[in-house]
Amino acid sequence: MFTCIPELANSESQTCLEERNKRVVKEFYKALTSKQTETLHQLLAPHLEWWFHGPPRHRHLLVPCLTGSSQSPNPLHPEHVVGFGSVVIAEGYDETNLVWWVHAWTVTEHGVITQVKEYVNTSVTVTRLGMATATPSSSSQVIQHASDKCQCIWQSTLCDESVPGLILAV
Repeated sequence: MFTCIPELANSESQTCLEERNKRVVKEFYKALTSKQTETLHQLLAPHLEWWFHGPPRHRHLLVPCLTGSSQSPNPLHPEHVVGFGSVVIAEGYDETNLVWWVHAWTVTEHGVITQVKEYVNTSVTVTRLGMATATPSSSSQVIQHASDKCQCIWQSTLCDESVPGLILAV
């Protein structure tokens, strides 16, 4: 079990949170693969918010797995799992259906998954947006725009250039 120490500095505390959230998502995929419904109920909020982007014929890649109606012999296995605060990104490839997928999970401070954004055959770039800040000057307030502080922090690696791309801001 991963334990956080309250005395850690803010960046170390953030790393601790991200590691815990990544562990929650990895436990979710493991429970999904082994059909451990009790574990799934513990990890998922009762009313999970689900967003989808991709070709309509692949709209139900994740839903059957979540509802237990999947007869697919190929469960979802992420090849990459990375965390950014409360958001955890998992990326994989379903060779049977020839689809790349990216799931962006939102995990609460209590380790419960409340939201998933599913991207199928879509390249995803995760960008951290800076906050607009006001800085005093001699005659006026100067606003630094959020666009000046955008930082690409992760990008899909399993898909090719033939798929559309989206930016996910965190």
